[in-house]
Amino acid sequence: MKKLEDFKEEINKCSKCGLCQSVCPIYKLTGNDCAVSRGKFVMLDGVLKGDLKLNRNINKYLDLCLKCDKCSNFCPSSIDVCKILETAKYNYEKNTLWGKFIFFFESKYVFGNLLKLFKTIIKLQKTSPRPLCETKEIAEFGDACDPVCLVLRDRVRSSGMKLLYFKGCVNNIFPQTDKFLHKLFDNSDFEIIEKDFDCCGLPFLSSGNLERFEEVKKHNLELMNCDFDYILTDCASCESTLKWYFQPTRNDVGQESPTYDLSLRANEKSVAIPSFISLGELIANQNIKFKFEKPIKVTFHKPCHLENDDFWLKIIENCENVEYVKMKDYDECCGFSGEFAIKNHKISMQISKQKAQNAINTGADYVITTCPACVLGLKQGMLGIKKSPKVLSLSDFLNLAINI
Repeated sequence: MKKLEDFKEEINKCSKCGLCQSVCPIYKLTGNDCAVSRGKFVMLDGVLKGDLKLNRNINKYLDLCLKCDKCSNFCPSSIDVCKILETAKYNYEKNTLWGKFIFFFESKYVFGNLLKLFKTIIKLQKTSPRPLCETKEIAEFGDACDPVCLVLRDRVRSSGMKLLYFKGCVNNIFPQTDKFLHKLFDNSDFEIIEKDFDCCGLPFLSSGNLERFEEVKKHNLELMNCDFDYILTDCASCESTLKWYFQPTRNDVGQESPTYDLSLRANEKSVAIPSFISLGELIANQNIKFKFEKPIKVTFHKPCHLENDDFWLKIIENCENVEYVKMKDYDECCGFSGEFAIKNHKISMQISKQKAQNAINTGADYVITTCPACVLGLKQGMLGIKKSPKVLSLSDFLNLAINI
């Protein structure tokens, strides 16, 4: 694995211009320069020079990051901030008892079995006469897509595409999106290929567990070695992380990163990376029509890791009885970001509350997004507010449509 010293040149590329301050959600809230990449690079440069130690205090500031990538995308020096912070966290956490515990918790058998256990609990929750879990948000997450009625399947145009479906952890626990996908496309010429994919690995990057990330990456890449046209996802964060598999700046984390054999792809085309398509893009491209029973108003939250949201307006155009109202700062972070919401709960809640207020101000009945973590972040912001819009994933929302 790489060491922090290997990124000395990259860290020194930072000119300390401070432009990252203008886009960092945490800096906007706290005014703390240690929240932005500039401040973190000053500390890490001190570590490299021997003036500072990579200790608990510095790690606290490494955790003060939403992984939204806004600073990297805005950086005039094009520094991959997350890559450096992930490596710094790995170099720190691997030598601490707490870090070793977290890495053990995230291991294949512990993490995987916990997901299976949670899936079983959710199934029992839906069939038990008495609720096994009193947590309203979890119950709603599982029930959000109980179908009212779906659009007609023959509305889907046939194309003969082969879609390799990457479910992601949430859909493995809550299978409603998987069911929606099959109901929508089973009678079309689409071939939906499902394999036993592991987690995309984003949680492991966030915790600095680079060894576990390399492990899931290798497993997932091996399963991608088949004949398909597109990798289909319905989570913006999963798709973003999968694309990192094919970026040299990400692959150099490990000494022997696995290669991706494209020889089995259709027509044996030689391309740099496979093509990706989100569920939203697929639905928009197929021009599927949806009709809702009564007029409703919706707004949209764009996840930080969603590259292109053009599909959203196309889908809304094809939804009868649906009015779209764009919220203020619709593309700003929801404040959740997995473990960030645990380690920095107060800041996370403040960002989520502001985001929720922006949604409430639109007067919308529903807030739609395309990332399960964002669903949780938006719901977090709505806590304690009586009259607030319902937060749904795109597939859960479209599953409320009635037959045309």
